[in-house]
Amino acid sequence: MKKSMILATALGLSLTISCVSKKKYTELEGNLFRTQSELAEVNKEKAELEEKMTAIEKRVAEYNARINSLRDTNSSLEEANNSLLAFNGSAPISKNHLAKLEQTLQNVDPTLLAEAKTMEDSVNLAIQYNLKKNITSETENEDDIKIDIENTVVMISVSDKLLFNTASYRISPKANPLLEKLAEVINGEPSLQVMIEGHTDPRSISNAVVQDNWDLSVKRATSIVRELQLKYKVAPEKMIAAGRASYLPVVENDTPENMALNRRTRIVLIPDLDMFFSML
Repeated sequence: MKKSMILATALGLSLTISCVSKKKYTELEGNLFRTQSELAEVNKEKAELEEKMTAIEKRVAEYNARINSLRDTNSSLEEANNSLLAFNGSAPISKNHLAKLEQTLQNVDPTLLAEAKTMEDSVNLAIQYNLKKNITSETENEDDIKIDIENTVVMISVSDKLLFNTASYRISPKANPLLEKLAEVINGEPSLQVMIEGHTDPRSISNAVVQDNWDLSVKRATSIVRELQLKYKVAPEKMIAAGRASYLPVVENDTPENMALNRRTRIVLIPDLDMFFSML
């Protein structure tokens, strides 16, 4: 009897211990699962944060590189700006060109120089002086070639007696030196555009080959263009031929001398700014 009671007690105690251990195990197992889930979530968040941090560091590096690049650009611009002076409102003239300008102006007529009020006036005077010196010869009358400049467009007016015989569009042999020098100027700059304009006085003309002054002015312009292209190798795509007849006189046609001034060929040079300054 006593032994039976001991066995029963032992069995009960064993069952109690077994139930408690299984319950505790189940609880611990649940805690482990939750901990593993939380750890996985934390690792995921960590990975996302590391990815964002990498992206931020990359953007910061790009911004720093851009800042350094802008600093370098700003330094270059400041250096370039220090070597430039204002011309014609906003266009720059370099110190090198300024030195050439000052050198050229020493040879310009002081009377003309006294009339120069701005930097643009001075540059125009210097370029007029250089061009006239380079395209004219000592045998030509100074009044036969006139150079005007407006907004960097160079207009060279040549008396018809240097280029043509009276009422003719055939080029005179004495025009060759002038046209050769003009071709050198034109060929020296690929971007230069050139317009050749023929001008007449108002006296009427009509013959077997020339219908009127419109016809004569156009034929004179095309004669010059052909001569520049065929003899002096000026690219034809750079040139325009135009006739203005007698409708754009420079003076009144009230004297033979004034009519002679209005009979002219105008060579209009349209350079870019660098080429314009190179004329210094």
